[in-house]
Amino acid sequence: MARIEGADPSKQGLLQGLFTRVVYSLTKRKVGRTVLPVRIAAHHAKLLWGYGLLGSRLVEEPLKNLGELRVATLVGCPF
Repeated sequence: MARIEGADPSKQGLLQGLFTRVVYSLTKRKVGRTVLPVRIAAHHAKLLWGYGLLGSRLVEEPLKNLGELRVATLVGCPF
């Protein structure tokens, strides 16, 4: 269980709340429910935007792999 709760779009500003609602609906359509990492990332709009780009086809695969490797190094992931 996460230490913080997921973002509530109704408690955010107009644009960030709208963006969060759109991302939540896209996640529900793709996965079937709104997963916790997306709800946690929704607290910060730029982080949520980057999270979305990492899963999209707009960024090339080698760049995605490099980003994942960098994050794994920063957090100390042994895999």
